[in-house]
Amino acid sequence: MTQQTLPPFHLAIPVHDIEAARHFYGDVLGFGRGRSDVRWTDWNMEGHQVVTHQVDDHHNAVAGTNPVDGHQVPVPHFGLVLPVERFQELAARLTDAGTDFVIEPYVRFEGETGEQWTMFFLDPSGNALEFKAFKDLGQLFAV
Repeated sequence: MTQQTLPPFHLAIPVHDIEAARHFYGDVLGFGRGRSDVRWTDWNMEGHQVVTHQVDDHHNAVAGTNPVDGHQVPVPHFGLVLPVERFQELAARLTDAGTDFVIEPYVRFEGETGEQWTMFFLDPSGNALEFKAFKDLGQLFAV
C-alpha cells in the first residue's frame, strides 16, 4: 500500500501587528519561519504555507459563531488535523504559554465514529484556529 501525498495548501491571513504574529506563530506555535519582509511572513505549518500579512486597521477576524456541541465555534477558522500525540503536545505548549482558549481541548464523539480531540483559540489579531486529532484518522470524513 502506498501513502498518498497531498498537496500543501496556501493560506494568507490578515494581522494587525506583524511582530506579535511572528512571536505567536513562531515562538508559541513553533512553526518554522520562511521568507518574510517588513509587513509579511511565510510560516511552515506542518508542510503547509500560511502567510501573515500586516493589514492596517484590521478588525473583526471572526465574522460570527455557530453552535456546535454546546460551544460557540468561531467562523471563519483554520488549522490542522494532527496525530493525537502531536495534538496533546501542542495543547500543552499553548496552555504553558497562557493561551486563552475559545474552546479548551476536549474529546468529541467519544466512543463513536469520528472520535476526535479539538481545541479553538485566537491569534493576537483575532484569527481563529482549530486543531484536532482523530482517534482513527481513517474516520476523518466518516458519517
